[in-house]
Amino acid sequence: MSSKYFGLIPAAGTGERFNSGAAAGSKLPKQYQLIAGQAMLLHAASALLAATEIEIVFVVLAPGDEYFRGLDLSSFGKRIEPLYCGGASRRDSVLNGLIAMANVADPDDWVLVHDAARPCLAAADLRRLITAVGSDDSDNNGGGILAVPVADTLKRADADGRIGATEPRDGLWQAQTPQMFGHATLLRALRMAPGVTDEAGAIEQLGMKPQLVAGSPANIKVTLQADLALAELILAANNQ
Repeated sequence: MSSKYFGLIPAAGTGERFNSGAAAGSKLPKQYQLIAGQAMLLHAASALLAATEIEIVFVVLAPGDEYFRGLDLSSFGKRIEPLYCGGASRRDSVLNGLIAMANVADPDDWVLVHDAARPCLAAADLRRLITAVGSDDSDNNGGGILAVPVADTLKRADADGRIGATEPRDGLWQAQTPQMFGHATLLRALRMAPGVTDEAGAIEQLGMKPQLVAGSPANIKVTLQADLALAELILAANNQ
């Protein structure tokens, strides 16, 4: 039996850095901010579902989330499903989501974890990731992630905020999402790695080496309010 594909979007955060400059009473969680008339979270889910083999996108929400039920999900049919089991960190939310979806996902099925704050994922980049990772027939398929080579010169700061060192950028890549791994492998990895900031980091701690699949600089992560306008421009260009 061939493996199935599922999406998983951790969306339990409040976006504190994003909302740090917002007026009191207007601090809508980042994932629900509107871009081109639609919540950022739904843009991220739509981007994943552009791959027809992805059966369902599971969205991991905070237990007390009051916003998701108000979204118009009519265009998604049965391909999006909320899981109200978000945790205190990204790792906790993804782990809880993997456990909650275990009733539909088999151990060898693929899970593509995507940021709710990356609404500009291009279909071509997603296809490249699925093809590269899904066709890897090595004995130790460690999955893979979208990433881009670091282009800028990197400076390491000292305790006084001055340049302490210039770091060589050769071989350095900036991690993006989706990050794609087998369900059982990712579940085992995250259970053993409480302090990781992305899924690939947990897989690495198992001694596995995920593939780096070339993505695009346009797959931005919305971090600050100013990023909303840029994301809208990218989405408009992607839809031309």
